[in-house]
Amino acid sequence: MLKKILHLIKKLIIWFFVLSVFSVLLFRFVPIPATPLMLSRSIENDFTKWKHNWVPIEEISPNLQLAVIASEDQNFLKHNGFDFQAIEKALEHNKKRKRKRGASTISQQTAKNVFLWEGRSWVRKGFEVYFTFLIELLWSKERIMEVYLNSIEMGNGIYGAEAASQYWFKKSAKKLSQREAAGIAAILPSPRKFKASNSSNYIERRKNHIVRQMGYLGKLEY
Repeated sequence: MLKKILHLIKKLIIWFFVLSVFSVLLFRFVPIPATPLMLSRSIENDFTKWKHNWVPIEEISPNLQLAVIASEDQNFLKHNGFDFQAIEKALEHNKKRKRKRGASTISQQTAKNVFLWEGRSWVRKGFEVYFTFLIELLWSKERIMEVYLNSIEMGNGIYGAEAASQYWFKKSAKKLSQREAAGIAAILPSPRKFKASNSSNYIERRKNHIVRQMGYLGKLEY
């Protein structure tokens, strides 16, 4: 009986590795039609239809690409999926303050959004590390950014850059100004709570900060 169980576990592990590598390779080229978060949010809201329009990265303003790097992961183009310096700073910050700070990179957020379920547990975190390693190995940075900007939540029932641009600013993602891009990036920590346009004073301050950081980072080059 024990041998049969061990054999089954071994087969399951092998199949998991095969399917996970296959799915990462597939999504290197194929648009992601939906994510686990989209499905779970839809169920929460009585199967309300979400807004999600996949567009290639050439149709997403460089302003938005730079804005999310400035606000979410300034070392995105330098690290291999994990920013250990940011993790160390977050740990020090969280020891001293009640308001916790995260250190997830854009790569980690992409892995989590596309391949994993919601929630916080060591098991899910372990899978996040694994899928982050895979996409960094098998995708380019530009592809990671493309998937990230097409998959993340940018409002209540709003997913991806194109849907967000149309919802918040009535224009295509390709035409976003620096300030508008900063507005979308500013709400990403809590996209269902804040507004990218007609924003609160708090979000306006975040926009100002992001625009300044974009200036420091300069032109985006993958």
